[in-house]
Formats: sequence, structure tokens, C-alpha cells
Amino acid sequence: MTGRLSLSALAGLPAAVRRPAYDVAAAQVGVVHLGVGAFHRAHQAVYLDDILGRGHAGWAVAGASLRSPATSDALDPQDGLYTLAVRSGAGEELRVIGALRRRLVAPREPEALLATMADPRVRIVTLTVTEKGYCHDPATGTLDEAHPDIRADLADPGRPCSAPGYLVEALARRRAAGIAPFTVLCCDNLPANGRTVARVVARLAALRDGDLGRFVAGEVAFPSTMVDRIVPATTDADRAQVAQALGCDDAWPVAAEPFSQWVVEDHFPLGRPPLEEVGVELVADVAPFEHMKLRLLNGAHSTMAYLGYLAGHAHISDVMAQPAFARLVERLQDEELTPTLHLPPGVDVAAYKSALRERFRNPALQHRTWQIAMDGSQKLPQRLVAPARERLAAGAPIALIAFAIAGWMRYVAGRDEAGGAIDVRDPLAARLKALADEAGPDAARLAPALLGVREVFGADLPADPRFAGAVTAALDLILREGAAAAVARTAQAPAA
Repeated sequence: MTGRLSLSALAGLPAAVRRPAYDVAAAQVGVVHLGVGAFHRAHQAVYLDDILGRGHAGWAVAGASLRSPATSDALDPQDGLYTLAVRSGAGEELRVIGALRRRLVAPREPEALLATMADPRVRIVTLTVTEKGYCHDPATGTLDEAHPDIRADLADPGRPCSAPGYLVEALARRRAAGIAPFTVLCCDNLPANGRTVARVVARLAALRDGDLGRFVAGEVAFPSTMVDRIVPATTDADRAQVAQALGCDDAWPVAAEPFSQWVVEDHFPLGRPPLEEVGVELVADVAPFEHMKLRLLNGAHSTMAYLGYLAGHAHISDVMAQPAFARLVERLQDEELTPTLHLPPGVDVAAYKSALRERFRNPALQHRTWQIAMDGSQKLPQRLVAPARERLAAGAPIALIAFAIAGWMRYVAGRDEAGGAIDVRDPLAARLKALADEAGPDAARLAPALLGVREVFGADLPADPRFAGAVTAALDLILREGAAAAVARTAQAPAA
């Protein structure tokens, strides 16, 4: 078999490849997804594919890319089909996903996207636009009203640039047409993501029109969620491996670990698919799950990404193969992050952490430290800065969290330990580099300079000598000894 993955190619796929258990062409769009990248296609779209397979044909997805046409260009010739490769040390399982029935490119067809969002058959709009996609201040969770995309959205609401802009314009059109508002379901790693997105969207609506702002604040549902699955960026090697197994080409497969979790606050005024039938946990309060995941998984991930990259490790599994790094992660999770949690009922946190460490070690999942290191200015506030703030308020030590934050500072300075340039991808990259260049490789100058970035650290922590002193000392150790040696020393240091 040769050619391209498509509806007509499904029957000829090898028997071991799982394929949609429903009439793909007959599925009807009930969900619009903004930010149709690898994570959505390996997570929410898979759950909805399961829903469709159980006979609920009205919950297919129209996925929109807000920037690049790459996903649409890759999947349109494939009738929207793509392959999910689930990988572990035991091998690989392939599954073709059919839930993504429409692909839209917002800059190319904004009216088509807005019309789809305004369609009364669409009852839920989900999002994975990354933390920076909400045009907010990560330190306060409020709309960044000076953000260029927000200014553009206010100047020309009918041609939005940002995810909040599309939400507000689509909600305004539904309101004008007498159509009930869709539910907004954020699936990004924001603290209290439903409430944060509600705040951002309502404020943008209010800046357009006071009545519209009150409508969004009072009538639109923004349930919180927690999502969890490790999904590395797709590589050419992934494409080649999947093509060999399928017997045909797939321009954009996705790879993921076996583990997948989705916890959702059950608040959907227009109704929802039977998510509980496909393993989604529907709860009244997502916060305990969110904190557990953001801190124990994402906080550890960021720590390994910055320090691991500096130590020369390309992948998270490589980092975890180093005993000193594994010990650092264990201590960070056990000694400083776990005490900040209010655990969900019945959760065995020791088992959860043990499972996380095994997931990090998965040799079949080539999750790049450089990929995880992206957008740190947007990620650190909820992953590491918030638990540091809570521990300081309780009079507890923060040496390990401070060491992780110092790793970020060393990374965003933009030069690796051999003097080569680091490709720092971050909305604040130019500003961070300018601060680092002016300070130079001197912790006593560099740490205060970067602590002054209030979007990350707020105004309180830089003024707290316990925080500033711990971060400066950790950064000095990394600069003097290098990341690997500093990790070894810190991992073995006596507990505070």
C-alpha cells in the first residue's frame, strides 16, 4: 500500500492499526477547538473520537490554527485523519483519529471561523493556545491591555488576532442573534484556568462594550480543567516510522505516552458529551488536581528542562538517567512541592510521584528539554513561583525551588556552557537577553535584574531577602560550577 492516509485508505491499513469505530464522514461538529496543535490531537481529540465511537455523532471537532496553516495544510489532503502513536518501553500502538472534521486557519479565513463558533450546533469551544496565547499578565492573571493583539482586537473586533478576541467576537455575534453562549473550556496550564480565562475574556468584552462585558461575566460558563499527557513535538523520524507501519504516508502524526488524564469541572449550560463514559473525571473542584499536576509534573519538567539542557541532555529521559538529576527531582517534589498541595480525596500522592518519575524515564518518548523550556516567563509563575510564595508565607525553606528558578535564569541569559547561543523561545526573550547582557555572568547582578521582571515574580518576591538571597546563591553556584556539578551538589545537600 502506498500513497497518503485518507478515508479511502482506511480499509487497507494493517489489522493492528486501530481506526475510527464510526462513520467519519457523517460526524457533525459540536466543538470548536482553538489552537489545534499536537497536544490537542493527542488528548482532547482522542476523547472525542471515543465519544463518536460510542454513537454520539454530534461531537466532532472543528479545529482552528490561530497562526500557522501547517496543521490544515498537512491534514486537509488526509480528510482530517492522522495517526496517534502511543509509545512506551513495551512498544508502539497506532490509532487513526477521525474526530477533527474541519480544519480552519484563522488569519486566512477569520469569517469562516467566527461563523462556525456562532453556529448554534456548536456548544463548546475548547482551547490549547499555550499560556502566552491568552494575552494576560501571568503574575496577576489579568488581561494585558497593552498587548499588541489586544489593541488590534479592540481596533477591529470583526477581524480578531487573539484567542480572547475570537471568543469575544463570536459570543457577541451569538448574543446579537439570540443564540445561547457556548461554554469556554480552557485546556492550558493556567492557574484556575477557567476563572483566569473568564477574567481575561470578560475584561476584553467590557473594553469593547459595558453590556457585552456584563453578559460575558454573567452568562458564559468557563469551567476549569486539568489535562495531562506527555506529547513531544513530531519529528521527521516519527513520520518515517509511522509511514512504515501504516504502509502509507501521514504528514502529521502525533506521538504520546500511554498515560492520559482529563479532569473537568462539570458546568456546561448547553449540555456536553458523555465524557464520563470515556474516562474523563467530572468534579466540582479542579483546583487540587490542577495544583498536583502543575507543581509535581510541570514544575519538575521545567527544572529538568533548563538544568538538563545546560548540562547537555537533549531529552527528559536522558536527564532522568542521571542519578543526580533523578535525586534532585525526587527531593524537589517531596520536600518543597508536595507540602503546598491540598490533595484530592483518595489520591495516593506517593504513588502519583512514583508514576511521574517512571513517565519521565520513558525511553520511547523523545521529549526534548528545549521544547519544554519554551515560554518559561509564562510557565514559571504557576509551576515554581507560586509554591515558593506559599512556602515563604509558611516560613518554610525554598532552596530547591530557588535552584530550579536559577536554572531558568542561567538558560534565558542565552549562552550555553560552551559559549554557544541558546535559541530561547519566549515572549519576553529580547527583554530577558538585554537584562542578562547588561548584567553579565555575575549572579549578584544577574539575579536582581531578572527578578525585576514583574510579570514573572510580582513585586513582593524580589523585595523578600529570603527569596532573592536563595535564588542569587543558587545562580552563583550554577555559574561557578556548571549545571551538572551544581545539580550533583544540590541533590546531595542536607535538607533545610
